[in-house]
Amino acid sequence: MEYRRLGRTDLNVSALCLGTMTWGKQNTAEEGFAQMDLAVEHGINFFDTAEMYAVPTSAETAGKTEEIIGEWFTRSGRRQDIILATKAAGPGDWIKHIRGGPRLNREHLEQAVEGSLKRLRTDVIDLYQLHWPERSTNFFGRLGYKHRRDEQAVPIEETIEALEGLIKAGKIRHYGLSNETAWGAMKYVMEAERRGAPRPVSIQNPYSLLNRSFEVGLAEVAHREDIGLLAYSPLAFGMLSGKYRDNTWPEAARLTLFKQFSRYTNPQAEAATEKYCQLAEAHNLSPAQLALQYVTTRPFVTSNIIGATSLAQLEENLRSIEVPLDKELEKALDAIHAEHPYPSP
Repeated sequence: MEYRRLGRTDLNVSALCLGTMTWGKQNTAEEGFAQMDLAVEHGINFFDTAEMYAVPTSAETAGKTEEIIGEWFTRSGRRQDIILATKAAGPGDWIKHIRGGPRLNREHLEQAVEGSLKRLRTDVIDLYQLHWPERSTNFFGRLGYKHRRDEQAVPIEETIEALEGLIKAGKIRHYGLSNETAWGAMKYVMEAERRGAPRPVSIQNPYSLLNRSFEVGLAEVAHREDIGLLAYSPLAFGMLSGKYRDNTWPEAARLTLFKQFSRYTNPQAEAATEKYCQLAEAHNLSPAQLALQYVTTRPFVTSNIIGATSLAQLEENLRSIEVPLDKELEKALDAIHAEHPYPSP
Protein backbone atom coordinates (compact mmCIF):
# COMPACT_ATOMS: atom_id res chain seq x y z
CA MET A 1 0.00 0.00 0.00
CA GLU A 2 1.17 3.52 -0.80
CA TYR A 3 0.72 6.32 1.75
CA ARG A 4 0.32 10.01 1.00
CA ARG A 5 0.41 13.16 3.08
CA LEU A 6 -2.99 14.60 3.97
CA GLY A 7 -2.75 18.27 3.02
CA ARG A 8 -0.13 20.07 5.11
CA THR A 9 -0.74 17.85 8.14
CA ASP A 10 1.59 15.27 9.69
CA LEU A 11 -0.84 12.47 8.74
CA ASN A 12 -0.06 9.95 6.00
CA VAL A 13 -3.14 8.21 4.66
CA SER A 14 -3.37 5.12 2.48
CA ALA A 15 -3.84 5.78 -1.25
CA LEU A 16 -7.04 3.75 -0.97
CA CYS A 17 -9.61 4.77 1.64
CA LEU A 18 -12.38 2.48 2.86
CA GLY A 19 -15.81 3.88 2.05
CA THR A 20 -18.61 2.80 4.37
CA MET A 21 -21.93 4.26 3.24
CA THR A 22 -23.67 0.90 2.61
CA TRP A 23 -23.26 -0.37 6.18
CA GLY A 24 -26.56 -0.30 8.00
CA LYS A 25 -28.63 -0.45 4.79
CA GLN A 26 -27.21 -2.80 2.14
CA ASN A 27 -24.72 -4.35 4.55
CA THR A 28 -25.16 -5.69 8.08
CA ALA A 29 -22.90 -4.72 10.96
CA GLU A 30 -21.08 -8.05 10.77
CA GLU A 31 -20.41 -7.52 7.07
CA GLY A 32 -19.03 -4.08 7.88
CA PHE A 33 -16.73 -5.59 10.53
CA ALA A 34 -15.43 -8.10 7.97
CA GLN A 35 -14.77 -5.35 5.44
CA MET A 36 -12.79 -3.32 7.97
CA ASP A 37 -10.75 -6.39 8.91
CA LEU A 38 -9.94 -7.11 5.26
CA ALA A 39 -9.08 -3.50 4.47
CA VAL A 40 -6.65 -3.26 7.37
CA GLU A 41 -5.02 -6.53 6.25
CA HIS A 42 -4.33 -4.83 2.90
CA GLY A 43 -2.72 -1.80 4.53
CA ILE A 44 -5.70 0.57 4.61
CA ASN A 45 -5.38 3.07 7.47
CA PHE A 46 -8.06 5.53 6.34
CA PHE A 47 -11.84 5.13 6.85
CA ASP A 48 -14.46 7.59 5.56
CA THR A 49 -18.03 7.88 6.84
CA ALA A 50 -20.71 10.51 7.56
CA GLU A 51 -23.40 11.29 10.11
CA MET A 52 -26.13 10.82 7.45
CA TYR A 53 -25.00 7.29 6.43
CA ALA A 54 -26.27 4.70 5.56
CA VAL A 55 -27.31 5.80 2.06
CA PRO A 56 -30.00 6.42 0.92
CA THR A 57 -30.32 8.38 4.13
CA SER A 58 -33.42 8.19 6.31
CA ALA A 59 -34.41 8.81 9.90
CA GLU A 60 -34.10 5.06 10.51
CA THR A 61 -30.60 4.61 9.07
CA ALA A 62 -28.86 7.95 9.74
CA GLY A 63 -25.93 7.37 12.09
CA LYS A 64 -26.01 3.58 11.67
CA THR A 65 -22.74 3.44 9.76
CA GLU A 66 -20.89 5.42 12.42
CA GLU A 67 -22.30 3.08 15.07
CA ILE A 68 -20.94 0.06 13.20
CA ILE A 69 -17.48 1.61 12.98
CA GLY A 70 -17.59 2.50 16.68
CA GLU A 71 -18.49 -1.07 17.57
CA TRP A 72 -15.57 -2.35 15.46
CA PHE A 73 -13.19 0.00 17.29
CA THR A 74 -14.40 -1.45 20.60
CA ARG A 75 -14.15 -5.05 19.40
CA SER A 76 -10.81 -4.74 17.61
CA GLY A 77 -9.04 -2.18 19.81
CA ARG A 78 -7.61 -0.64 16.62
CA ARG A 79 -8.82 2.96 16.84
CA GLN A 80 -5.22 4.18 17.09
CA ASP A 81 -4.37 2.45 13.78
CA ILE A 82 -7.02 4.30 11.79
CA ILE A 83 -7.18 7.84 10.43
CA LEU A 84 -10.90 8.48 10.80
CA ALA A 85 -12.91 10.84 8.62
CA THR A 86 -16.57 11.71 8.95
CA LYS A 87 -18.84 14.50 7.73
CA ALA A 88 -21.44 16.98 8.90
CA ALA A 89 -24.54 17.21 6.72
CA GLY A 90 -25.41 20.49 5.05
CA PRO A 91 -28.88 21.98 4.62
CA GLY A 92 -31.66 20.59 2.44
CA ASP A 93 -35.33 19.66 2.63
CA TRP A 94 -34.44 15.99 2.07
CA ILE A 95 -32.24 15.81 5.19
CA LYS A 96 -34.51 17.38 7.84
CA HIS A 97 -34.44 14.19 9.91
CA ILE A 98 -30.97 15.35 11.05
CA ARG A 99 -31.13 18.09 13.69
CA GLY A 100 -34.46 19.30 12.24
CA GLY A 101 -32.60 20.58 9.20
CA PRO A 102 -28.78 20.80 9.46
CA ARG A 103 -26.80 23.99 9.09
CA LEU A 104 -23.07 24.72 9.09
CA ASN A 105 -23.07 27.15 12.02
CA ARG A 106 -21.50 26.75 15.46
CA GLU A 107 -24.59 25.34 17.18
CA HIS A 108 -25.20 22.67 14.56
CA LEU A 109 -21.56 21.70 14.07
CA GLU A 110 -21.08 21.28 17.81
CA GLN A 111 -24.17 19.04 17.96
CA ALA A 112 -23.02 17.09 14.91
CA VAL A 113 -19.54 16.48 16.28
CA GLU A 114 -20.83 15.33 19.66
CA GLY A 115 -23.21 12.92 17.97
CA SER A 116 -20.52 11.47 15.75
CA LEU A 117 -18.04 11.12 18.61
CA LYS A 118 -20.60 9.19 20.62
CA ARG A 119 -21.56 6.87 17.78
CA LEU A 120 -17.94 6.32 16.73
CA ARG A 121 -16.89 5.68 20.36
CA THR A 122 -13.88 7.93 20.07
CA ASP A 123 -12.58 11.13 21.67
CA VAL A 124 -11.46 12.85 18.49
CA ILE A 125 -12.17 12.85 14.75
CA ASP A 126 -9.05 13.07 12.60
CA LEU A 127 -10.71 14.67 9.56
CA TYR A 128 -14.06 16.42 9.88
CA GLN A 129 -15.64 17.29 6.54
CA LEU A 130 -18.46 19.58 5.48
CA HIS A 131 -20.57 17.17 3.43
CA TRP A 132 -21.82 19.82 0.99
CA PRO A 133 -21.92 23.63 0.92
CA GLU A 134 -24.34 25.69 2.94
CA ARG A 135 -24.98 27.92 -0.08
CA SER A 136 -26.80 27.01 -3.27
CA THR A 137 -24.24 26.11 -5.92
CA ASN A 138 -23.43 23.42 -8.48
CA PHE A 139 -22.88 20.06 -6.81
CA PHE A 140 -24.47 16.59 -6.82
CA GLY A 141 -24.33 16.40 -10.62
CA ARG A 142 -25.09 20.01 -11.59
CA LEU A 143 -22.50 21.58 -13.89
CA GLY A 144 -24.15 24.96 -14.44
CA TYR A 145 -24.31 27.65 -11.76
CA LYS A 146 -27.51 29.58 -11.05
CA HIS A 147 -27.19 32.46 -8.62
CA ARG A 148 -29.77 33.01 -5.87
CA ARG A 149 -29.73 36.54 -4.53
CA ASP A 150 -32.28 35.80 -1.82
CA GLU A 151 -30.50 32.91 -0.11
CA GLN A 152 -29.43 33.26 3.53
CA ALA A 153 -26.56 30.82 3.87
CA VAL A 154 -24.31 30.69 6.91
CA PRO A 155 -21.22 32.74 5.95
CA ILE A 156 -18.07 30.73 5.33
CA GLU A 157 -16.16 32.78 7.91
CA GLU A 158 -18.73 31.74 10.55
CA THR A 159 -18.27 28.07 9.64
CA ILE A 160 -14.48 28.42 9.83
CA GLU A 161 -14.79 30.02 13.28
CA ALA A 162 -16.89 27.08 14.46
CA LEU A 163 -14.42 24.55 13.07
CA GLU A 164 -11.50 26.41 14.65
CA GLY A 165 -13.30 26.17 18.00
CA LEU A 166 -13.75 22.41 17.58
CA ILE A 167 -10.04 22.01 16.82
CA LYS A 168 -9.07 24.06 19.87
CA ALA A 169 -11.44 21.97 22.00
CA GLY A 170 -9.68 18.80 20.81
CA LYS A 171 -12.86 17.38 19.23
CA ILE A 172 -11.43 17.31 15.70
CA ARG A 173 -7.86 17.46 14.39
CA HIS A 174 -8.37 18.83 10.88
CA TYR A 175 -11.21 19.75 8.58
CA GLY A 176 -11.95 19.22 4.92
CA LEU A 177 -14.48 20.17 2.27
CA SER A 178 -16.80 18.03 0.19
CA ASN A 179 -18.88 18.58 -2.95
CA GLU A 180 -17.24 21.97 -3.12
CA THR A 181 -16.44 24.29 -6.03
CA ALA A 182 -13.18 26.04 -6.94
CA TRP A 183 -14.57 29.35 -5.64
CA GLY A 184 -15.68 27.74 -2.40
CA ALA A 185 -12.37 25.99 -1.81
CA MET A 186 -10.39 29.20 -2.37
CA LYS A 187 -12.80 31.18 -0.19
CA TYR A 188 -12.16 28.77 2.70
CA VAL A 189 -8.40 29.05 2.19
CA MET A 190 -8.42 32.84 2.03
CA GLU A 191 -10.77 33.32 4.99
CA ALA A 192 -8.78 30.87 7.11
CA GLU A 193 -5.51 32.61 6.30
CA ARG A 194 -7.04 36.04 6.94
CA ARG A 195 -8.15 34.87 10.38
CA GLY A 196 -4.96 32.95 11.12
CA ALA A 197 -7.20 29.89 11.47
CA PRO A 198 -6.54 26.31 10.30
CA ARG A 199 -6.96 25.77 6.55
CA PRO A 200 -8.92 22.94 4.92
CA VAL A 201 -6.66 19.95 4.25
CA SER A 202 -8.71 18.01 1.69
CA ILE A 203 -11.69 18.06 -0.63
CA GLN A 204 -13.98 15.08 -1.19
CA ASN A 205 -15.68 15.30 -4.57
CA PRO A 206 -16.88 12.78 -7.16
CA TYR A 207 -14.23 11.73 -9.65
CA SER A 208 -14.18 8.83 -12.09
CA LEU A 209 -13.78 7.98 -15.76
CA LEU A 210 -17.41 9.04 -16.16
CA ASN A 211 -16.94 12.31 -14.28
CA ARG A 212 -13.66 14.16 -14.70
CA SER A 213 -15.11 17.61 -13.96
CA PHE A 214 -12.73 18.00 -10.99
CA GLU A 215 -9.92 18.50 -13.49
CA VAL A 216 -11.39 21.86 -14.55
CA GLY A 217 -10.42 24.44 -11.93
CA LEU A 218 -10.32 22.28 -8.81
CA ALA A 219 -7.27 20.23 -9.82
CA GLU A 220 -5.14 23.38 -9.81
CA VAL A 221 -6.53 24.38 -6.42
CA ALA A 222 -5.71 20.91 -5.07
CA HIS A 223 -2.10 21.18 -6.27
CA ARG A 224 -1.32 24.78 -5.39
CA GLU A 225 -3.10 24.87 -2.04
CA ASP A 226 -2.28 21.32 -0.88
CA ILE A 227 -5.95 20.37 -0.69
CA GLY A 228 -5.77 16.92 -2.23
CA LEU A 229 -8.81 15.15 -3.61
CA LEU A 230 -10.46 12.34 -1.69
CA ALA A 231 -12.23 10.87 -4.70
CA TYR A 232 -15.67 9.38 -4.16
CA SER A 233 -17.77 7.27 -6.56
CA PRO A 234 -14.64 6.19 -8.49
CA LEU A 235 -16.68 3.33 -9.97
CA ALA A 236 -19.74 5.53 -10.60
CA PHE A 237 -21.94 3.48 -8.24
CA GLY A 238 -20.54 0.29 -9.73
CA MET A 239 -21.31 1.26 -13.34
CA LEU A 240 -17.63 1.09 -14.35
CA SER A 241 -17.33 -2.47 -13.04
CA GLY A 242 -19.35 -3.50 -16.07
CA LYS A 243 -21.98 -5.35 -14.06
CA TYR A 244 -24.81 -3.30 -15.60
CA ARG A 245 -23.74 -3.92 -19.21
CA ASP A 246 -26.34 -5.01 -21.76
CA ASN A 247 -29.16 -3.68 -19.58
CA THR A 248 -28.33 -6.17 -16.82
CA TRP A 249 -29.64 -5.31 -13.36
CA PRO A 250 -28.07 -7.63 -10.76
CA GLU A 251 -30.24 -8.42 -7.78
CA ALA A 252 -29.43 -6.28 -4.70
CA ALA A 253 -27.00 -4.07 -6.66
CA ARG A 254 -27.12 -0.37 -5.76
CA LEU A 255 -28.45 0.94 -9.07
CA THR A 256 -30.96 -1.91 -9.18
CA LEU A 257 -32.31 -1.08 -5.73
CA PHE A 258 -32.20 2.69 -5.90
CA LYS A 259 -33.33 3.93 -9.30
CA GLN A 260 -33.21 7.54 -8.13
CA PHE A 261 -29.42 7.48 -8.53
CA SER A 262 -29.69 7.95 -12.29
CA ARG A 263 -26.70 10.18 -13.11
CA TYR A 264 -24.61 7.16 -14.13
CA THR A 265 -27.20 5.32 -16.24
CA ASN A 266 -27.97 7.74 -19.07
CA PRO A 267 -27.23 6.68 -22.69
CA GLN A 268 -23.94 8.61 -22.85
CA ALA A 269 -22.73 7.00 -19.62
CA GLU A 270 -23.70 3.56 -20.87
CA ALA A 271 -21.87 4.12 -24.17
CA ALA A 272 -18.73 5.38 -22.45
CA THR A 273 -18.81 2.54 -19.92
CA GLU A 274 -18.98 -0.05 -22.68
CA LYS A 275 -15.87 1.38 -24.31
CA TYR A 276 -13.96 1.51 -21.03
CA CYS A 277 -14.91 -2.10 -20.34
CA GLN A 278 -13.86 -3.22 -23.82
CA LEU A 279 -10.52 -1.43 -23.38
CA ALA A 280 -9.91 -3.17 -20.06
CA GLU A 281 -10.74 -6.56 -21.53
CA ALA A 282 -8.41 -5.95 -24.49
CA HIS A 283 -5.59 -5.54 -21.97
CA ASN A 284 -6.69 -8.52 -19.84
CA LEU A 285 -7.65 -6.21 -16.98
CA SER A 286 -10.65 -6.04 -14.70
CA PRO A 287 -12.78 -3.03 -15.75
CA ALA A 288 -13.27 -2.13 -12.10
CA GLN A 289 -9.55 -2.28 -11.32
CA LEU A 290 -8.63 -0.22 -14.37
CA ALA A 291 -11.18 2.46 -13.47
CA LEU A 292 -9.98 2.58 -9.87
CA GLN A 293 -6.29 2.66 -10.69
CA TYR A 294 -6.85 5.54 -13.10
CA VAL A 295 -8.28 7.60 -10.24
CA THR A 296 -5.66 6.51 -7.70
CA THR A 297 -2.77 7.53 -9.96
CA ARG A 298 -3.94 11.07 -10.70
CA PRO A 299 -1.40 13.50 -9.18
CA PHE A 300 -4.05 15.63 -7.44
CA VAL A 301 -5.63 12.64 -5.65
CA THR A 302 -4.66 12.06 -2.02
CA SER A 303 -6.83 8.97 -1.54
CA ASN A 304 -9.36 7.02 -3.60
CA ILE A 305 -12.47 6.06 -1.60
CA ILE A 306 -13.47 2.50 -2.47
CA GLY A 307 -16.61 0.77 -1.24
CA ALA A 308 -18.21 -2.61 -1.75
CA THR A 309 -21.18 -4.69 -0.67
CA SER A 310 -19.28 -8.00 -0.61
CA LEU A 311 -15.84 -9.14 0.45
CA ALA A 312 -15.16 -10.42 -3.07
CA GLN A 313 -15.85 -6.96 -4.50
CA LEU A 314 -13.71 -5.33 -1.82
CA GLU A 315 -10.82 -7.73 -2.46
CA GLU A 316 -10.92 -6.91 -6.19
CA ASN A 317 -11.05 -3.18 -5.48
CA LEU A 318 -8.16 -3.35 -3.00
CA ARG A 319 -6.00 -5.13 -5.54
CA SER A 320 -6.54 -2.35 -8.08
CA ILE A 321 -3.45 -0.69 -6.60
CA GLU A 322 -1.39 -3.43 -8.32
CA VAL A 323 -2.66 -2.70 -11.84
CA PRO A 324 -0.02 -1.37 -14.28
CA LEU A 325 -1.10 1.81 -16.06
CA ASP A 326 1.25 2.90 -18.84
CA LYS A 327 1.15 5.95 -21.11
CA GLU A 328 -0.43 4.10 -24.02
CA LEU A 329 -3.29 2.90 -21.84
CA GLU A 330 -3.77 6.41 -20.48
CA LYS A 331 -3.94 7.76 -24.04
CA ALA A 332 -6.62 5.21 -24.88
CA LEU A 333 -8.62 6.25 -21.79
CA ASP A 334 -8.27 9.91 -22.76
CA ALA A 335 -9.52 9.13 -26.27
CA ILE A 336 -12.72 7.67 -24.85
CA HIS A 337 -13.07 10.67 -22.55
CA ALA A 338 -12.72 13.03 -25.53
CA GLU A 339 -15.60 11.23 -27.24
CA HIS A 340 -17.75 11.12 -24.07
CA PRO A 341 -16.39 14.01 -21.96
CA TYR A 342 -18.82 14.43 -19.03
CA PRO A 343 -21.61 11.85 -19.20
CA SER A 344 -22.15 11.77 -15.41
CA PRO A 345 -21.19 15.09 -13.78
